[in-house]
Amino acid sequence: MERRGFLAAAGLAALAAGCDGGAPPRTAPTRTRAASPAVTGPADWRALEEGLAGRLIRPGDDAYDEARRLYIPRFDRIRPAGIAYCAGPEDVRECLAFARRRRLPVAVRCGGHGYAGWSTGSGLVIDVSAMDNVRVEGGRAMVGAGTRLIGLYEGLAKEGVAVPAGTCPTVGIAGLALGGGLGVTARRYGLTCDVMEAVQVVTADGRILDCDARREPDLFWACRGGGGGNFGVATSFTFRAYPADEVSTFALRWPWRNAGRVIAAWQSWAPAAPDELWSGLQLNTEPSTGTPALDVIGVSFGDPGPQLDRLAAAVRADPSSRGADRKPYLDAMRQMGGCSGDACHRAGTLPGTRPDGRYPRTEYTAKSHVAARPLPGPAIDALVGAFTEGNDVAGRSVLLDALGGAVGRVRPGDTAFPHRRALFTVQYIADTGDRRWLRDLHAAMEPYAGGAAYVNYVDPELRGWRRAYYGGNYERLARVKRAYDPEGLFRFPQSIG
Repeated sequence: MERRGFLAAAGLAALAAGCDGGAPPRTAPTRTRAASPAVTGPADWRALEEGLAGRLIRPGDDAYDEARRLYIPRFDRIRPAGIAYCAGPEDVRECLAFARRRRLPVAVRCGGHGYAGWSTGSGLVIDVSAMDNVRVEGGRAMVGAGTRLIGLYEGLAKEGVAVPAGTCPTVGIAGLALGGGLGVTARRYGLTCDVMEAVQVVTADGRILDCDARREPDLFWACRGGGGGNFGVATSFTFRAYPADEVSTFALRWPWRNAGRVIAAWQSWAPAAPDELWSGLQLNTEPSTGTPALDVIGVSFGDPGPQLDRLAAAVRADPSSRGADRKPYLDAMRQMGGCSGDACHRAGTLPGTRPDGRYPRTEYTAKSHVAARPLPGPAIDALVGAFTEGNDVAGRSVLLDALGGAVGRVRPGDTAFPHRRALFTVQYIADTGDRRWLRDLHAAMEPYAGGAAYVNYVDPELRGWRRAYYGGNYERLARVKRAYDPEGLFRFPQSIG
């Protein structure tokens, strides 16, 4: 099911935080490097292949067209020189040595959901999807960097535990966690990076480093919100786990005429709600009905009823529909991701996919803000007006996701994720051919919600991205970059350093 669609069976809108896409570059994503590539012939590639325990796929191989695809179809035109499905950190080390020797650009890939397509390129793609083991021991989850979120939830559910993570089922844990990790349980347990206790990283010079608060503490800090692909290749994580308790999922819908009041009430209510309750506000164009749709959806570890009553009272209007359903944790995560069973997995024959998978690839583009203060009246009017006047085109959405709770009890400098005092994130989404509407709305909201953006919703058009993504943490991140990747092997248009 498409990420902005409704879950018809339960009346819940699918919110797949992390199912990211972005405005495409007009040519293949640029990956800067210090020198032109050396001539790399078939014998060189065969030597690399022989040194890997995993699989190397090259142009002309039967699996090449499948291997080069990212989540967003518009990047299918990019043709890497090779895609290495690494079986472990030693394979990653071998690939990095090869790339250094041959002066090849490197792209690091897990789920391949990035907005800008920077997990592919013309050189060597290092794919960690085959490293997808999930193991639980002593209240901790040891997770391979290639694990998809649906694999994480399913693997942990067998042990009766969970880790706070995102909702898009085919997103990779590595990209999510390295950029922070927003999700529907973050207000109770924190971001994914907040429960990260250790990470194994292969650095540009081939060292395999086990990082935590004592060992390589600066690199560990940078890996908790500094964004994927900047400092090395993560190969495994250790996360603090929590009981996978039953939760309630809920959804409320108001008539569009109440949109302004709902937005105003939600932005005051949601970030201040009890930690056990997370909610998102969704605005979607619906040309077939004549008016846009306005929904509040969410997850609660307790009874959401009293809190939803408070929201309705603040709106001063009852919703036209309201529902809540108690269910096992895994079922709730599947539902919030807009899927069930095999439909939660991508179809394919390579690591990270299943032959019977049915989760669709999606073509869209997006931008974001991280709101540090409530939207004033003119901002709400601009948001409502963009949908009222633009309801003739399908595929336009804005998703507001509540922060606060456990997310806000961490200081901005304690991890590389800086947005600890923010109230909510705002994600603007449109079909790829509808970028003018997207840019105009983002620009209209910039005076009111601008200044900060979420690195996992990477925006290749964003000006001032260093401050927007990282706030006051950028200078320290740049020092970590110089220490662990002094020659800039890991580079892309918005890489640190």
